Amino acid sequence: MKGLLKHIGPGFLLAGAAIGVSHLVQATRAGADYGVVLIFAILIACLTKYPFMEFGSRYAVATGKNLIDGYRTLGRRYLVVFALITISTMFIIQAAVTIVSAGLAEYLFAFGWSNFTWSLFLLIFCVLILLIGKYKKLDMLMKIVVSLLTISTLFSVVIAAFQVDFSTISFNKSSGIWTLSGIGFVIALMGWMPIPIDASVWHSIWTQEKTIQTQHRPNSKQAGFDFNLGYISATFLGILFFLMGLFLMNSSDIPFASGSVAFSGQLIEMYTQTLGEWSRVLIAFIAFVTMFSTTLTVTDAFPRVMSKLVQKDSDSRKELNHYHFFIVVIPLIALGILYYLKSTFTVLVDFAAGLSFLASPVLAWFNLKLMTQKKNPITLNSGYLLFSKICLFFLICFGLGYLIYEFIA
Repeated sequence: MKGLLKHIGPGFLLAGAAIGVSHLVQATRAGADYGVVLIFAILIACLTKYPFMEFGSRYAVATGKNLIDGYRTLGRRYLVVFALITISTMFIIQAAVTIVSAGLAEYLFAFGWSNFTWSLFLLIFCVLILLIGKYKKLDMLMKIVVSLLTISTLFSVVIAAFQVDFSTISFNKSSGIWTLSGIGFVIALMGWMPIPIDASVWHSIWTQEKTIQTQHRPNSKQAGFDFNLGYISATFLGILFFLMGLFLMNSSDIPFASGSVAFSGQLIEMYTQTLGEWSRVLIAFIAFVTMFSTTLTVTDAFPRVMSKLVQKDSDSRKELNHYHFFIVVIPLIALGILYYLKSTFTVLVDFAAGLSFLASPVLAWFNLKLMTQKKNPITLNSGYLLFSKICLFFLICFGLGYLIYEFIA
């Protein structure tokens, strides 16, 4: 057990990155708008992404390399495709998660700051944590954040379950799913829950960093335990947020806001009305920490990915210089987007979300192809390989469904 605990860390970072808008807004809205039936959509989405996310840590511990190194062995075109996906989305994703965190920070602390001022403050805070504390402090902080988030969210849901009148809840609103907007929502929910597959690359890099920190490469059992702990935590929290929406918002006649911050504000208000004023700070804290964990991990992940992409050799000093460069440049460009492109920001977010969604089956195929290379020291048993191929089929179907929906809509 001591050996397993020593290598826990990258899984918590993965959970921290996953628990964001997909949980706070989409999972909660699923319970609020459609009832119990969509809990199966959440579970199926998490199940179908599992093997391709797990391949990141499996590859890292078996080879000592990350998935970007692996894509290089597949051929230049694989690396170029991944690089284009990353560069096309990273600035917008960084800006999007930061602005939601900013809105929730103002709701919680009420300093009277603008969203841009809060965004600037939060990004400076994140960058300082990462530059001063490096991976070790990020690892420690995310263990605390994810643990607190899980405990506080579970506590809130249990309290709500005892306070809510279940006779007022419509447990099945499945008729609404078959509308055009309902189908679009389900596709988006399954595409983003618990996290897009490009995060498997992040996890493989974090696994590498953990190995450097501990001076010991974990075996497959230790890495698998860490990954499963993080991935199952993200899935469990998705279910908890779903239950929040089911218990507190499902029976409401109030039209729900479309924006993430406004919707979160409605959730906080409904919790307060149901449980009492004492719960306002607790739910506001949960909402803010949910988004801050994503902002912090994304602020670390993209510079690490870019430093791996631009450097082919293993010179750690050059890689650190690249990391320092990108950890400043990416947040600066994200802030520029928030300041200068406010009028078109929604369009940019929709573009990034759509591209990231469609990239999932592509990157899933990359990961599966990498795992089944003959020269790899990795063997997948026939049952798991079949399961992975079935999951890939479902991800392709989700992608096609998204394209059809966008064409019809």
